Amino acid sequence: MQEQIEREAIAIVVKTTQITTQTLASAFRAVCRKIEKDCNKIQTPHGKQSIKKLMNHNCPTSTIPIEGDKGLFEHVARKWHVDYAFHKTGPGKYLLLFKTGQADAITAAFSEYSNRVIKRARENRKPVMEKLRRASEQIEHEIPNRPKHNRTKEVTRE
Repeated sequence: MQEQIEREAIAIVVKTTQITTQTLASAFRAVCRKIEKDCNKIQTPHGKQSIKKLMNHNCPTSTIPIEGDKGLFEHVARKWHVDYAFHKTGPGKYLLLFKTGQADAITAAFSEYSNRVIKRARENRKPVMEKLRRASEQIEHEIPNRPKHNRTKEVTRE
C-alpha cells in the first residue's frame, strides 16, 4: 500500500485568498489524515478475531476441533501470526476456524500446542512411589489398631 501511494501523484486544491505557510501546512495535514484513514480501512485484521471478520477476508476457511484450554492455543497462534476465530460447541469444546491459505502455519502452531498440552499433562502426573506411599498410608488408617506387645528386658541379678 505504501509503495502504491508513493507511485501515485497527489493533487491538492486549496481555495484561499492568500497562500501562506499555515494554509499549506493545514492542507497537508488534512491530506495526511485522509490517507491514514483510507489505509486503515483497507487493512485486514490479523490474529484472533470474530468469525464474521474472518469470513469477510474473502478466503476459504477450514476448521479443527479443540478440547480444553483455548488460551494456551492463543499464545501459540500469536507466535505463528495466524488469523483465526473460535466457535464454542460445548463446555470446554471449541471449533477453530482459520484461513486455508495459512494451513502450514496452523499445522506448525497446532503441533506446538499439542506438545504443550502433553507436557502440561506430564507435569500434573504424580510419581509412582508417591502413589504407593499414599496407598500404604490409607491402608494403615483403615486397619484397626492392634495392640502392640510391650517387650521389656528383665533385669537379672547375679
